[in-house]
Amino acid sequence: METFSIRDLRERTGELVRTAEAGRLSVVAKHGQPVFIAVPFDEALMTKGVNVDLAIKMFDEGALSLGKAAKLANMSHEEFMEILGAMAIPVVRYSADEIIDEVEAFLA
Repeated sequence: METFSIRDLRERTGELVRTAEAGRLSVVAKHGQPVFIAVPFDEALMTKGVNVDLAIKMFDEGALSLGKAAKLANMSHEEFMEILGAMAIPVVRYSADEIIDEVEAFLA
């Protein structure tokens, strides 16, 4: 998630638009305080609504935990995980080192 200042809206409008076209969220801040979030206008926004789409994008970008994203979407954890699965968004993300540690622990 990228942060833009009010001044950036005048000077970097094209970059904000390209960020949205790439499907990424942006925060617009005034004096360092968030004022609003720019949410890409896409199919998920149209079919699932603002809260669910925002929760999905914020979870996918790592800005919200699963629990907080499910709460924002006004869903149970299970319902939210089903939506993520249908969109091929992994619910759990392990680094390569974490996977190796898990496999070694399992084999021990």
